[in-house]
Amino acid sequence: MLEHLARTLRQGADRPAVLGTSRTGATRVLARCGELADLADGYAGALHQRYGLRPGDTLGVAVRPGPRALAVLLAAYRLGLCTAVLDPSAGPDVLLARLSLAEPALVLADAAAQAVAGWAQPLAGRAGLALPPLAALGPVATVGPRAPGCAPALRPAPTALPGWHDGDGDAVIVFTSGTTSSPRAVVHSRSGLAAGMRTVTDLVRPQPGETVLGGTFFVLVPSLAAGAAVALPARSTRLLQRQIHRLRPSETYLIPPRLRGLDTFTGRVWTGSAPAGADLLGRVKRAGAREAWGVYALTELFPAAAVEASEKAAHSGDGDLLGHPLPGVEARLSSEGELLLSGPAARSRYLGEQPDPWVRTGDRARLTTDGRIVLGGRCKDMVLRRAENIYPGLYEPALHLPGVELAVLVGVPAAEEGDERLVALVQPQAGADRRRLRAALETPLARMGGARPDALLFADVPLSGRSRKPDRAAAARLCAQALAARRRA
Repeated sequence: MLEHLARTLRQGADRPAVLGTSRTGATRVLARCGELADLADGYAGALHQRYGLRPGDTLGVAVRPGPRALAVLLAAYRLGLCTAVLDPSAGPDVLLARLSLAEPALVLADAAAQAVAGWAQPLAGRAGLALPPLAALGPVATVGPRAPGCAPALRPAPTALPGWHDGDGDAVIVFTSGTTSSPRAVVHSRSGLAAGMRTVTDLVRPQPGETVLGGTFFVLVPSLAAGAAVALPARSTRLLQRQIHRLRPSETYLIPPRLRGLDTFTGRVWTGSAPAGADLLGRVKRAGAREAWGVYALTELFPAAAVEASEKAAHSGDGDLLGHPLPGVEARLSSEGELLLSGPAARSRYLGEQPDPWVRTGDRARLTTDGRIVLGGRCKDMVLRRAENIYPGLYEPALHLPGVELAVLVGVPAAEEGDERLVALVQPQAGADRRRLRAALETPLARMGGARPDALLFADVPLSGRSRKPDRAAAARLCAQALAARRRA
């Protein structure tokens, strides 16, 4: 599909490809099809000629979503590179551990991702970004405008381009759980990536000349390959609503927290990355959407299942109806009731581990007699906040400072359906000065970046079992009660 996308971009060179919005809500053309194709070719030439990257090399990418990020991914795919997606908001400690595991030959980062010191520090704080010093990253090049103190620019060099890499192999690395000492990363192959994009295309069926609202890779590629234009969602709810009024998109992809603040929709609406109940999907349809779909997807398999609002509303049993597995996706349950999935779009393996055709979702589920999936809750410790997965094991070790007996991160249900607040529950050692301990904890909390907890509580951490391990369910209940008491006070 990526080769087909390259041809489509060339054939409609003057057609708008990626749209944005100004501060006043006006629509801006961020890139036309020909410009996007030229940029992808230029990046491919630079990576091949100037940096000597070859098939099988790993390229680290910390670039905000948009035309440049898409052009980088197209260039990497053309050359047969494996792209390691680096999240600057994960914090410098986590990022360094991930870089050590992926071992990229080169890291590409935009200026915002490099804003870590001097004049750029306030910018980094406002953007929620925190990268370690450039020297710790190895070879780095800047994508897009280069600010003072940034690495040398990646200058497009479209001459003597190699042909499209033929064959399978690792295509993308996406980091998920683990710890700073042992991070875990999902590896997708080229064939698996293509299978996932075909599934999206068959499910959504974007049409030439339409406008699609959404910003993820699995939205951009199928939509642009079909000849549709893609509008990147505005950050503010007010401007996002204005975008929908002006563009009247035929397809809209937004996570549930973004849907909740809107009162008008057009075409079909798709949502995922967090639970979307029948009430939310029904409200979206009443606000003008022709159809409203909840999509179940994981980093390991995208997408896996989908259900439309009317089918979800008709479900009267317990649990969260996800619908039928999409074509090619197989579902079964483990002996403990955990949902296991497999299919052509499933991840190849976890980095450093042996391949396994079955993805352990970490969700409890049951399968109906007609094969539909109904979720019954999570099996794992992951916390879901504003549609972002936060894995406690990545950050808890940093909280064990002198004076801390035990510390855990737990999720507490928030007011919004399916969302959680992240709470750090810290048990001080006997005699510890809590005021000083709170001040000392500010340093590791700040280094968590976008995973910084919403609240810090001091109390004994509940334990359970013969091994006396932290009882996370009990800790979550304790934190919920403490926060409720704070609100009443």
